[in-house]
Amino acid sequence: MAYFLSMLVSGLKLGSIYAIVAIGYSIVYGILRLINFAHGDIMTVGVYIILVLMNRMGVPLLACVVISVALSVLVGLLIERLAYRPLRDASEETTLISSLAVSALLQNLLQIIFSAQRQPFLLPSWLSKGHQIGPVNLSTVNIITFIVTAIFLVALYFILKKTKIGTAMRACSENMQASRLMGINVNHVVMFSFAIGSGMAVIAGLLLAGEYKTVYPSLGFVPGLKAFCAAVVGGIGSVGGAVAGAFIIGLAEMLFAGLMPTGITAYRDAFVFLLMVIVLLFCPNGLFGHAEGERS
Repeated sequence: MAYFLSMLVSGLKLGSIYAIVAIGYSIVYGILRLINFAHGDIMTVGVYIILVLMNRMGVPLLACVVISVALSVLVGLLIERLAYRPLRDASEETTLISSLAVSALLQNLLQIIFSAQRQPFLLPSWLSKGHQIGPVNLSTVNIITFIVTAIFLVALYFILKKTKIGTAMRACSENMQASRLMGINVNHVVMFSFAIGSGMAVIAGLLLAGEYKTVYPSLGFVPGLKAFCAAVVGGIGSVGGAVAGAFIIGLAEMLFAGLMPTGITAYRDAFVFLLMVIVLLFCPNGLFGHAEGERS
């Protein structure tokens, strides 16, 4: 039972990280109908910035996080302006190919600058301190992961429901053309969405790299794909669905890795994608999504 509870907590921890990334996918898709596969690579860019500032220049962790979030937001905005905005009226297939190209570009740039080798990513020792909570052992960074996810969810709910920019985001998600006619600056809404997604991705990358204690150019690619699977399973375009899907994927992945025979656990990534396929076979719009017509 103690082992099973440990797997459940690990699944919730992993689901929390996926949820932070999946929210960025859902926000951007809800407005632009764009699947931004470069989202996970922006996460990696942020982690490398923290690596350089903290481990090589001795900058305090909090300052590293603030600088990394700011620079990664700039990278996200630059990608939106140069790669996605010119294709805003193009087909979804075109923008999908563009996002894959941006992802490949970022990964190769990181390889050129930092090499393809894994590099150690060591957080301050107090973040690795263990805490025994009943039969489950959690590190300080694990506890911070749950707290940060909860704060992000509450803050995002407040932004979407209680602010003007949140109202504008929901309006653009419903009908882009009508939003323009009502005087909403769609470009500002899109930029704000990319800024939120990029900033949250950096925090998720920090938590992920801190857990694995390593960083490499493709660090965010597979977790980004899993977060995309989570958004699809929950119903892409729905923030609540993305969060629910992230916890489902995280729990399923960890229970698969912890309860299946050792020879099969190496296929945990394939299991996540298979799970998405199975869900879509029975719920084509995701567990919490809904069918919708072509949008203006």
